Amino acid sequence: MNNKQLVKVPFVDLALQNQPLEKEIQQAINRVIQAGDFVLGKALEEFEQSFAKACGVQYGVGVASGTDAIALGLQACGIGAGDEVIVPVNTFMATIMGVIAAGATPILVDCDSQTALIDLGKAAQVITKKTKAILPVHLYGQMVSPKQLLDWADTYQLIIFEDAAQAHLAARESVGAGTIGMATAFSFYPSKNLGAYGNGGMLITQDEAIAQKVKTLRNYGAQSKYYHTEYGKNSRLDTIQAAILQVKLPHLSPWNQLRNQAAKEYDKHLKKLQGITLIENSSGEGHVYHLYVIRIKENCAFKREQIRDKLTAVGVETGIHYPIPCHLQPACKSLGYERGDFPQAESLCSEILSLPMYPGITKNQIAFVCEQLSVINEQSKLVKYY
Repeated sequence: MNNKQLVKVPFVDLALQNQPLEKEIQQAINRVIQAGDFVLGKALEEFEQSFAKACGVQYGVGVASGTDAIALGLQACGIGAGDEVIVPVNTFMATIMGVIAAGATPILVDCDSQTALIDLGKAAQVITKKTKAILPVHLYGQMVSPKQLLDWADTYQLIIFEDAAQAHLAARESVGAGTIGMATAFSFYPSKNLGAYGNGGMLITQDEAIAQKVKTLRNYGAQSKYYHTEYGKNSRLDTIQAAILQVKLPHLSPWNQLRNQAAKEYDKHLKKLQGITLIENSSGEGHVYHLYVIRIKENCAFKREQIRDKLTAVGVETGIHYPIPCHLQPACKSLGYERGDFPQAESLCSEILSLPMYPGITKNQIAFVCEQLSVINEQSKLVKYY
């Protein structure tokens, strides 16, 4: 028996999502093949318009990845060498790499202990004359408070550039992800709430000049064929990927609703368990739960890795997002941060565990995961109430 046969609850089930759309997706791919417009084709233009409209903005520009959406988007916003961009330390490394690729310097700040989102109070403490923007990450599917973010940016007169790679159609305070800042980056990595059949990303904005700038930068800096006005790069969302995403886009809202419902099921079971705490949902129905993350506290009977091993043994796949905070990554050594600089993020990274989450996960599967966590707790009499 192989490992896949042992899995009762996969961490992500892409087949469950993709198979019902297989015929329609294949037809969309065939149309691109027949047209032969594989690069910057009609299906890309259609998807750019559709996704921007779904997010509530006017312009969308498809690029090769979410990282490029950050890098090229920041450049289009006039941010580059000598500029500082405030970034949460609790994020995937791509956020920081996007800032560096734009030529700017990422200035890291700690996260809020309850929501795991950027701590705007801490962010205010690192502003200098070089600070040009803040790059809030809408993490795990939950937005940073739009009101607080807009008030903060207005107070300090800084650009807001959103990282919504994990927050497709998320909302908070009746405001949608991608509508707060000067521009926003999205990723269409296959496991995202809206995922392609490979890599892909998009920059959305209300500013036509920014959109046009990114279109130029993504295409070797060419405003028209063989006329290069600046140094750009090859970063274009493939037409076939755009066609696939266009088929999936109408299903995104229902899929997000299923994720939110699944999270409520988890909440119902897990709030009873000792030694486990939940990441706070401050967004209600607007949280789109790209990930469902819990914290294994010090008073839990077993360490996180022991719990992961025990869950794996009974067929439950899990993840950790993310095990090493960005400031302790070897690649970030030149930024000058040390262990202890960001205690909330360091604590979070040592405790978090991502449980299976995807549209279509059943109540029985969620109950099984939670039952196994309960059994693990009961295996030891060392659990302390808190």
